Amino acid sequence: MKALSGALSWTGLLSVLLVTMSWSSMVAGAVDGATKRRIEGVFDKDDHTNNWAVLVSTSRFWFNYRHAANTMSMYRTVKRMGIPDSHIILMLADDVACNARNSYPATVYDHPQKTTDLYGDNVEVDYRGYEVTVENFIRLLTGRVSADTPRNKRLLTDDKSNIFIYMTGHGGEDFLKFQDSEEINSYDIADAFQQMWEKQRYREILFVIDTCQANTMFSKFYSPNVLSIGSSAKGENSYSYFHDYDLGVSVIDRFTYYNLEFFEKVDMASKNTMEDLVGVYNVSLLRSHPGVRTDLFGRKLSETYLTDFFGSVQNIELTTEAFPIGQPESK
Repeated sequence: MKALSGALSWTGLLSVLLVTMSWSSMVAGAVDGATKRRIEGVFDKDDHTNNWAVLVSTSRFWFNYRHAANTMSMYRTVKRMGIPDSHIILMLADDVACNARNSYPATVYDHPQKTTDLYGDNVEVDYRGYEVTVENFIRLLTGRVSADTPRNKRLLTDDKSNIFIYMTGHGGEDFLKFQDSEEINSYDIADAFQQMWEKQRYREILFVIDTCQANTMFSKFYSPNVLSIGSSAKGENSYSYFHDYDLGVSVIDRFTYYNLEFFEKVDMASKNTMEDLVGVYNVSLLRSHPGVRTDLFGRKLSETYLTDFFGSVQNIELTTEAFPIGQPESK
């Protein structure tokens, strides 16, 4: 009887333990589920986590010095605002800094007073000279690069990337010249953006172009979440600014200059919006009518911070799945 009683006692204890463990697992599961839902709700899944910049000067030859200076000025601005070189693709069709006509070798200036050397000691040019082609630009955007393309020549964006694309050079109605030998048209860029959207290569794009009849270059866009700004309307020129008599060339374009003048007053902690930026455009100073296309963009300009495109992003994305650190790879 004692043996039977002991067996029953152990059986009862085991049942209690099993019930307790089962209850604990249920509670832990409920807690884990609540924790997961709470973690998933920390960040908006639609929010962006990284910023990129693609800066393109499409012109060759010394007399187009200002186009290189335009692009280098934008490069300096986005770096100052916090975007690292690893997230900037810089394309310069001509190396004016090393041109034999440059009276100030290895330098690029955007003002006759020459207060700021845009070239300096900390410039990373990713595509230079004859590498700056329509084909390479389209391949860069769409990710259709060859397998041996180095990392610095790749746009490694995803569906949470905001991309600032700046282009400058000589253009006309629905086209922009590359290298003075080929052209990219508004349909090419529109189709490239659509491929990017379908391949989840961006969240939002800010497209800015400084050229003659610039506003026609975004007239054919049809992809979502694209905000476009141009320097001049159809039939208008985009004019140069400051002429440097030492160099014998103009050193910047008006539209780019007044954009930079605004950015010099802000920093990476700025709460200025895109509405503040476009609000400073003055037709009498620009001598052209800049255009802003917002119908494809999902937000109001007054709710879109400059730092959404020009600044560094510090958001952290949390996941509910553990990363297998130290675990052997499954074969």
